[in-house]
Amino acid sequence: MGNKDTIYNKSTDKTEPFVFNETVAQVFPDMIRRSVPGYDSVIDGTGLIASNYMQPQSNAYDLGCSTGASTLAMLRYITCDDFSIIAIDNSPYMIERCRKNIHNSRGSDRVSYQCEDVLDIVISNASVVVLNYTLQFIPPQRRTALLTKIYDGMSPDGVLILSEKLAFDNQIEQIRQTALHESFKRAKGYSELEISCKRAALENVLVPESYATHLGRLNDIGFHDAQLWFRSINFASMLAWK
Repeated sequence: MGNKDTIYNKSTDKTEPFVFNETVAQVFPDMIRRSVPGYDSVIDGTGLIASNYMQPQSNAYDLGCSTGASTLAMLRYITCDDFSIIAIDNSPYMIERCRKNIHNSRGSDRVSYQCEDVLDIVISNASVVVLNYTLQFIPPQRRTALLTKIYDGMSPDGVLILSEKLAFDNQIEQIRQTALHESFKRAKGYSELEISCKRAALENVLVPESYATHLGRLNDIGFHDAQLWFRSINFASMLAWK
């Protein structure tokens, strides 16, 4: 499904801001598994959760679908009749990879694709909405509007799966969790140079927030019973119901 991530293994005078371009799309499955603790568990859990809350004759949305891992997990687990999955990403390279990865999968005819900014889409009749590691790339001042649009387009008892990198209000905890995350990446084979360059590339591109901030926003919008269901080091996944 992809090649080994070696994007940041050479020193350069200037590290460009991270973008989801063709080069990233080619190595993304390897990159995210070596960068995000618990990634495979969250993806598998996404399918399992979706199977419990997918309502017949309704839609599931995979917002920021990248190469299609969450969509594939939902296809594997969902058993109800007459449902659709809409996979959306603003990177044409990611959408292309997503199509290829899903093309021969069981239930692939249930999936449609949109190469569009998630801030511009319309959500309707949604019983499952997946935001796996996507909100963190949205400008913070626009996150409430996006989540409100999602809430308004969801069916009663629909579920939102929100997975994010966390920031911590306590400075000591922030330092400790960052150190653990970097140890994770070293254990996955990334060099000090790669870790440093990736950190520089993501600065002001990926903007994490605290769990309390996420929870407060979800509650203010109207979601109920928002809760943590998975965490590994400084990455977490939350559920929220309409």
